[in-house]
Amino acid sequence: MSIKILLADDHRLLREGLRDLLAREADFTVVGEAANGEETVQLVRTLQPDVVLMDIAMPGLSGIEATRRIVRGASSPKVVALSMHMEKEFITDMLRAGASGYVLKDCGFEELALAIRAAAQGKTYLSPDIADLVVEEAVQHAGSSASSEDPAFAVLTSREREVLQLLAEGLSTKEIAATLGVSVKTIETHRQHIMEKLGLRSVAALTKYAVRMGLTPLDK
Repeated sequence: MSIKILLADDHRLLREGLRDLLAREADFTVVGEAANGEETVQLVRTLQPDVVLMDIAMPGLSGIEATRRIVRGASSPKVVALSMHMEKEFITDMLRAGASGYVLKDCGFEELALAIRAAAQGKTYLSPDIADLVVEEAVQHAGSSASSEDPAFAVLTSREREVLQLLAEGLSTKEIAATLGVSVKTIETHRQHIMEKLGLRSVAALTKYAVRMGLTPLDK
């Protein structure tokens, strides 16, 4: 039975290269491509893929937040992160969001294919270097009863997380309003609520917080 795959990455050349490689496998079918997190969430609903290959750093809605939304569905696909980032913060946030795998972009295609097949079978696959970091993180937090997600971040709505990410990416209030199709006043209200919930008082502080929570990276 063919595994239906959705490619989510903002680099067109990478998507095209992946599509060509995946097409060579008899049990793989690429059903669609997405260039950002919001588009990925929408295509999951319409195309119903089995596995989503998800980049973390995408504009508008990060791969981490897109994964959170996708896995909430009743018949959600498995998500395999395909990223250049191997910082513990990105790895743990992606896995906490519900990803079934994490593969580095410099891996070989055989490893990527293995990760896709493992995810489709309900298993978890991590690149060897990633697995070492995850084990290290687990050991460091052994016995801890702390929540896996910052309590303040957990109370933000999905729209507030979107606004937070766009603020952190340097968009103005007017630009965010245009991007999300709402009024400037609505965005100002969201920003005020975000600051109140997080206890932060400046856009600079919001940016640092967004980076720490994996909503937006320091660089691609």
